[in-house]
Amino acid sequence: MEKTGRRASQRFKVRFIVRILALIAALVFFSTSSIGAKELMEKKDTSDSINSRWFGKTASGAEIESFELRSRSGMVANVCTYGATLVSLFVPNKDGSKTNVVLGFDNIRQYEEESPYFGATIGRVANRIARGEFELNSVRYALVANNGPNTLHGGLKGFDKRVWSAQPFERSSERGVILQYESADMEEGFPGKLSVSVTYTLNDMNELRIDYEARTNKSTPVNLTNHSYFNLRGAGNGDVLSHELTINADRYTPVDENLIPIGTLESVEKTAMDFRSATAIGAHLSETTSGYDHNYVLNRSESVDSHPDTNQEVIKAAQVLEPLSGRRLTMFTSEPGVQFYSGNFLDGSVTGNGGIYKKHSGFCLEAQHFPDSVHRPNFPSTILNPDEVYRQTTIYKVSVN
Repeated sequence: MEKTGRRASQRFKVRFIVRILALIAALVFFSTSSIGAKELMEKKDTSDSINSRWFGKTASGAEIESFELRSRSGMVANVCTYGATLVSLFVPNKDGSKTNVVLGFDNIRQYEEESPYFGATIGRVANRIARGEFELNSVRYALVANNGPNTLHGGLKGFDKRVWSAQPFERSSERGVILQYESADMEEGFPGKLSVSVTYTLNDMNELRIDYEARTNKSTPVNLTNHSYFNLRGAGNGDVLSHELTINADRYTPVDENLIPIGTLESVEKTAMDFRSATAIGAHLSETTSGYDHNYVLNRSESVDSHPDTNQEVIKAAQVLEPLSGRRLTMFTSEPGVQFYSGNFLDGSVTGNGGIYKKHSGFCLEAQHFPDSVHRPNFPSTILNPDEVYRQTTIYKVSVN
């Protein structure tokens, strides 16, 4: 009987210990589960501000991805890996209603076959190179003439038609994506292997910042820009001729019949090129030959509004107000020039994510060095050498008037 009692007591102790251990294990499990749930929620929160999706497949079979960047103040940017392209930019108007304000497409086929550089990263050399050739270090380089006798925006297959790799990121008040591409030596006729990165960053002040960086192993011309077409009333919603434009430039570079600068810097005063004060884009359009497609020489002085930036000297280059929506676009850049283009060659043959794009359906403000700089020693140089790093910053800020 005594032995039986001891065995019962031992069994009770064993069951008690087992229950205690089970209770401890349960507590550990639920605690770990709670931590895991918290981590999952944090990851979900992150994915809500940077969403990626499949955008399509190129004719050659390359998979294209699109990244959606959201600011906490209501702005949404979509960037895809084909051409490091800004596909859309949704911003609120004065009533809080959001609309896409850049022209583009919702499929990869149209970007490959129909796009007039909508939202694309342009390179290796933006704008025009006269006669499709240049000489550098006593070597003549022949390029592809894809714009009459000239080379335009990097040739037949410039950076706008290349597939870029992408890496999204998020910080406390901003989110973005870094896109990278390596241009081979003699690609489109340009010397040197060029490694390029373009970083789109959207912050909570409704600023879309684009940072460019490039390195080469041979001296080569480099002039990068973004070719977004803006319509602050909404993509496909009429023309932009009533948009009020201000450009911080006293001079521009006059061009010949092929839109190549003649080499002089001339005053905008008393000409149709004068946008030093807010002027409707269409106000003097009839005084131009075929619309605006001109490079402006930006004023860089202490009196010019600057943007807080630690890496580049970024100044206020231009500002556009659309009176009906109240949207205001302010552009800052580190570049010496800005190409203003009034969408002259849009002709209604292209239908995009906002409808039919007719003449003057959008305007471009392309921050860059001057066109045909390789033939103009008096222009700021576009030559990048192996011991140098190309850097450029451009910021588009959207606000409501």
